[in-house]
Amino acid sequence: MTRAMHTPALLLLNDSPRLPLIAALAVQFAAKVTKWERQRRSRINLSMLDDRLLKDVGLTRYQARQEFTRPFWRS
Repeated sequence: MTRAMHTPALLLLNDSPRLPLIAALAVQFAAKVTKWERQRRSRINLSMLDDRLLKDVGLTRYQARQEFTRPFWRS
């Protein structure tokens, strides 16, 4: 099992003045992929909520469907 770094930790590492360009780009890419994965998981979980739970978070079934059908790379 791999351990994922939190995005703030990746961003802090990216701000380090000692990182060579390729390392900085790798850190930025890792932060982006981490964000995409978090969005993907959130949308999958949203798609599994029943109408009662959707009402609790203030969404209709139509609004939830619009959100969970969006591609993972779109915010």
